[in-house]
Amino acid sequence: MGNWSIPIVCTMVTALFFSSFSTLVFAEKPPSKVILAKVNGAVITQEDLNRELENAKARMEQLGTLKEGISIEEMKGEVLENLIKRELLYQKSKEAGIVIDEATISAKIESVKERFPGDAEFQSALSEKGMSEKDLRLQVNKGLATKQLLDREVIEKITVSEQEIQAYFDENPDFFTQPERYHTRHILVTMEKDWDDAKKAEARKKIEDIKKRLGKGEDFAVLAREYSDCPSKEKGGDLGYVSRGQMVEPFENALFSMKPGERSGIVETRFGLHLIEVLEIQPPGKVPFDSIKGQIETFLKRQKTEQELELYVDRLKEKAKIESFLDEKS
Repeated sequence: MGNWSIPIVCTMVTALFFSSFSTLVFAEKPPSKVILAKVNGAVITQEDLNRELENAKARMEQLGTLKEGISIEEMKGEVLENLIKRELLYQKSKEAGIVIDEATISAKIESVKERFPGDAEFQSALSEKGMSEKDLRLQVNKGLATKQLLDREVIEKITVSEQEIQAYFDENPDFFTQPERYHTRHILVTMEKDWDDAKKAEARKKIEDIKKRLGKGEDFAVLAREYSDCPSKEKGGDLGYVSRGQMVEPFENALFSMKPGERSGIVETRFGLHLIEVLEIQPPGKVPFDSIKGQIETFLKRQKTEQELELYVDRLKEKAKIESFLDEKS
């Protein structure tokens, strides 16, 4: 929970290969059959581009990477390129003999259906957007076949050595420093601002009674498990190590004024009423290598995966016949 961070290289690579099935049933499907590109003879239409534009925009909004003021027009070229790459990969999966069984496809379709109250609503949503269940099955089949191809041909072959992990750790010291951290636990009694006076008084009496019991020597963790309204109750109220900027201001004001072993009075935040205890204070310093090497390995593997995916697709493009008509039909 420290303030160190690993810079994440966010590209569209993984997104373009594995688009979300859940967005497909909401994609608009206009009547246009204008051909915008051909990939070894397979066509990509205006309809395909419009659908994927909506999917790409939804993904970017969800990830917080959609720039304010960006227009759909500005995304067309990149999204069409992504569709071309996906078609190339699907064609390669067929060439490699990859076949997705109907049971697997059906299981994925069922996971989409579960988002609806019933089958009638699911079918209605498909119909309203001009899609059939057959269309959805085709998209699922393509996605799964492409994933299987990439797992086999690219991802499963990628490894990161201990030496690479250590080198990244040594060469990027600024990424792996942590500020002063407080190991803390708390007991929370929920109290909402819009509660009436009687209900608020009941919450205050509850936290005051807990405070008195702590003062008489009862175990903090035991009382937290029994009375706290925070999910941390399962761990006896333990919140782990907390640094500045992670908690709401009233909580931090109390927490960072205490010493190990000290306990706060009743602290009110927008979540309710707290009793806070400091277990340990860790001084600022470097994150231990053993505690972070797993995350460095994941990051480096992601980097390698993105690079190798791009190279793999580039090799497919060199051997393919690709025609794009976007500029003349935009």
